[in-house]
Amino acid sequence: MNTDIIEGSWKQLAGEAQKQWGKLTNDQLAAVNGNRKSLAGLIQKNYGIVREDAENQVKEWEKSMKG
Repeated sequence: MNTDIIEGSWKQLAGEAQKQWGKLTNDQLAAVNGNRKSLAGLIQKNYGIVREDAENQVKEWEKSMKG
């Protein structure tokens, strides 16, 4: 899924992100506003994982959203 699609559809995708990463709050997801790097940063912070792992999780999640 390309970045423009994620940013353009973020309101719908935020709910799916909440299901995937339950530790992220609605306010945090709203602040991300579809920005991939911000999402990876929040995952890294909230789950205590390295940046590369967080980015890989976001990539895999994006692939699953293609549907």
